[in-house]
Amino acid sequence: MHVLFADDRGQLTLKRLWPWHQILARSQAARLDRALAASPEASASLAARAAQLTSIGFRRDLAAGLRRILLAAEPHEPPALARALLSPARPSRLTLRTARISRSAPLLAEVASRLLEPGPVPVRGVALVAELLADGTGPLYYEAAREDLDALAERAANALTW
Repeated sequence: MHVLFADDRGQLTLKRLWPWHQILARSQAARLDRALAASPEASASLAARAAQLTSIGFRRDLAAGLRRILLAAEPHEPPALARALLSPARPSRLTLRTARISRSAPLLAEVASRLLEPGPVPVRGVALVAELLADGTGPLYYEAAREDLDALAERAANALTW
C-alpha cells in the first residue's frame, strides 16, 4: 500500500506503507488519534492510522458505540440493561454521565449517522469521535470534565463533513 502525504517542505510525497507501519499505528493509536484530530496526516504512521480510522468497519464500530451509549443513557432504561448494552462481553468500569449525554443526544446521533454515510469521510472527524469515546476523563464519563459534550460533538459532526 502506498500513501500520499505532505513532507517537511510542504510537498506531496508518495511513500510505501510497510507492515510495521500498521503495527505501530495500532500500538500508538491513542497518540496518533490525538495528532490526527489536530492536523492532517504527515507521516507514514499517521497515514497508516488514518487508513484504519476511515475504514468502514472502524466507522461502523464507532457509530455502534455511540448508539449503545445513547440507548444506555435513555432515562427509561434500567441500570442493568444499560450496562448490558454498553458491553455484553465485559462490564464497563466507567459510569456514563447520562444527564449530559441525554442533553447532547441529537448531536451524538448526528455524529453516528455521519460516520455511517457511504464514501470517504475526513479522518479528523473520525479521530475526534474515537478520542471522545476512549477518553475516560472526558465528558461522557467524568462529571468534572472541563470539555463541553455539546461542543465536542458539534466539532466532530462538523469535522465529518467535507
